[in-house]
Amino acid sequence: MGTAGGILLALFLLTAVLAPVLAPYSPLDYSGSPLEKPSFRHWLGTDGTGQDILSQLIYGSRVSLLVGISAAFGSTLLGAGIGLAAGMYGRFADRFLTRFIDIFLTIPHLPFMLLLAAHFKPQLSTTIAVLIFFSWPVEARLIRAQVLMLKRREYLDAARLAGASNSYLIRRYILPDLIPLLLTQVVVRSSWAVLAESGLAFLGLGDPTAKSWGMMLKHALDYQAIYFTSAWQWLVLPPGLCITLLILALTMVGYALEEKYNPSLNEVK
Repeated sequence: MGTAGGILLALFLLTAVLAPVLAPYSPLDYSGSPLEKPSFRHWLGTDGTGQDILSQLIYGSRVSLLVGISAAFGSTLLGAGIGLAAGMYGRFADRFLTRFIDIFLTIPHLPFMLLLAAHFKPQLSTTIAVLIFFSWPVEARLIRAQVLMLKRREYLDAARLAGASNSYLIRRYILPDLIPLLLTQVVVRSSWAVLAESGLAFLGLGDPTAKSWGMMLKHALDYQAIYFTSAWQWLVLPPGLCITLLILALTMVGYALEEKYNPSLNEVK
């Protein structure tokens, strides 16, 4: 499963990197007539403005991967920092930060995500910031639990007796043990971020200038009669299929990594 997901994810990454080479047209060019059917000139047809669907699809992989990976890295780093502080410094810091995490976990994410995305300027940086803001508590709780387990090891007690500070223990012992788990969380959180970005774009709360898959779906469904013609086959299916396959690839890779590196799953086994 992990191998298949890794191959599929590698194909998406390669497509994003080679987008200028692979795309037959610029995604912003009006290269044909509106709503052209698939042909040798436009393999997946054109949208309602005459822009090539295949080119938008290829460049859309850049947007989805950029938002997904950036939001995942940001939320994992923020959650790791708070989780490390709570787990290592204990007592008042742990109680305060744990309550802080619990408060964020009780917030209904979807309504507040929509409110924040609608309030601020619709651009990719706003989308990434909103996703980070609502996704870090899960990582914080996981990292805190792992730190509490790691800090009980005998070699850490010996290092403390030798005068090692908490900051030294984190750099020398804790972080190296956490890196595999943090990388796993980046992959797992990326799939959620890709889906969330597509949803926000579909609702009209994404960057209107970015050719993302969610925005392609939104523009496609702006045509009220789309399902009464064959146009839905090249306007709706390709971006929907790409979103599904990318999330599937990230989920498969994340599941394989979790099986190997997530200590809570290993304890269950």
